[in-house]
Amino acid sequence: MESFVGTLFIVATPIGNLEDITYRALNVLKQASFIAAEDTRRTRILLNHYQLSTPTISYHDYNKKKQGEKLLKMLLAGNSIALVSDAGTPSISDPGYYLVNLAIQNNIKVTPVPGVSAVIAALSVSGLPSDRFAFEGYLPKKKNPRRKRIQQIKAEDRTIIIYESPYRITSTLQEILDIFGDRWVVVARELTKIYEEIIRGCLSGIIEEFAEKKMRGEFTILITSARISEKLLSSNKKVAPKTYL
Repeated sequence: MESFVGTLFIVATPIGNLEDITYRALNVLKQASFIAAEDTRRTRILLNHYQLSTPTISYHDYNKKKQGEKLLKMLLAGNSIALVSDAGTPSISDPGYYLVNLAIQNNIKVTPVPGVSAVIAALSVSGLPSDRFAFEGYLPKKKNPRRKRIQQIKAEDRTIIIYESPYRITSTLQEILDIFGDRWVVVARELTKIYEEIIRGCLSGIIEEFAEKKMRGEFTILITSARISEKLLSSNKKVAPKTYL
């Protein structure tokens, strides 16, 4: 039986398909005193779907310090709080880490309620080496810091995973091509949603394909190491990017 007194629960929620949630997560969301949500409107869609009426509190990157102190006081008073992000697992490329650290510093019990993560979902279907990987999250938005970071990870011998928005996906892939050279990559878009796409191919080919499309949704980019990429490229010569719907 879960202990809900003064506990901070880190609850993973679906990244698209609302059925991708665990029974335990639903139970925690139901019994928690409050739900701290990155976007209360998006979280309300999930709660309404499962007929949950737990009150929500806004907690995101722009108010994390002020709201963090407020949530800490609530926890110290014996309330239980379920922290959720817009989608997936909180604290992964997400301001949740700040509240987790605040709770730890004040001897608050922090309990994980594991579930969906876009990183793992994309890696699991990529067909790329998954025993070791490097998660970069979102690259810097400004051009010079972004190119510098891409240069720094060029020699990485693990599978590299990057998040990107639809507004920068093509330019980011082009910058990676400019610095890495042509690599075998997998690009996952809108995972678990109606328009899910998983595209496998060489960087240059995928960039060419994307140039003809209007990009939508969130992207997860998986890049092979130079050594593995050479093998994949040589065994897939002149093969156009493959899209799996």
